[in-house]
Amino acid sequence: MVAMKQQDSDSREQACMLCFQAEADPLICGCKVAKKGLCAHTYCMFLASGLCLQESRNGFVIEDTRRAIQEAAQKRCFVCGETGAAINCREKGCDRSFHLPCASEGECVTQFFGLYRSFCWEHRPEQAVPATPQLNSTCIICLDLVEDKTSYRTMVCPACQRAWFHRSCIQKQAVHAGVCFCCLSCQNKDQFVMEMLTMGIRISKSRQPSQESNQAFGVVYQRHIGCNASKCLCPGGREQAEEKGSWQLLLCSSCAAEGIHRRCSYLRNSATTWECDCCAGLATGKRQSTRVPLRWGQRPG
Repeated sequence: MVAMKQQDSDSREQACMLCFQAEADPLICGCKVAKKGLCAHTYCMFLASGLCLQESRNGFVIEDTRRAIQEAAQKRCFVCGETGAAINCREKGCDRSFHLPCASEGECVTQFFGLYRSFCWEHRPEQAVPATPQLNSTCIICLDLVEDKTSYRTMVCPACQRAWFHRSCIQKQAVHAGVCFCCLSCQNKDQFVMEMLTMGIRISKSRQPSQESNQAFGVVYQRHIGCNASKCLCPGGREQAEEKGSWQLLLCSSCAAEGIHRRCSYLRNSATTWECDCCAGLATGKRQSTRVPLRWGQRPG
């Protein structure tokens, strides 16, 4: 067992030995780590068949990882046809294997919790919600049209059954919102989060907002939000929003799931950002970097 670290600049272009890709979507595959001649994406390791996290050691054993890589080299991905498919469908009797970056194209589900189970397109779990979108319904996040029923790429909130969204959109939101992840329409959390996890959506355990993601989601949130102050002072009510001035509606700079009028927040006129109580509480004392060394394959936050 050895300490895990991010690959240095010299190994940055090295391909993951479990999916054979040097560059892959970090939202799905996680960061790429290199040590002792091995290189793999975090979640390629967690989802690789036969590779188990050693909780007592808080990581993967190097020898086990080498063995998983050797076994994967004998399997061919049913999606792209290349070898090195480390992930097997968990359905008994199914012999389909695939690379993690190929999962979306092959409409596979990989569950980022518990036993980290994976399923091919034929055996994946499907939403059992008896709901169909109205004609010309749009994704609550990107506002583009959704399909006319639930599918691999079109999903719905199991609680309110009226918030429709694309799988790719809700995945980005899940990583962006982290522990505050919930339905953008009804704000349900428990049922919504469990359903999303089961359907293969990876939810970040930490807060990793960026300026780019805040800008991307900001316009959408304004369509669904009002002033969340305990006592709103606006004569026009919580839903009134102006472009500037006392009744400008500021969105939480971390999650964008709550908003407040500038005057209700008692912020100075020069202030340009605001955080809701949930995010401010999570960030208290943690404004600066909290990165710490991880072990090889240690469970990420």
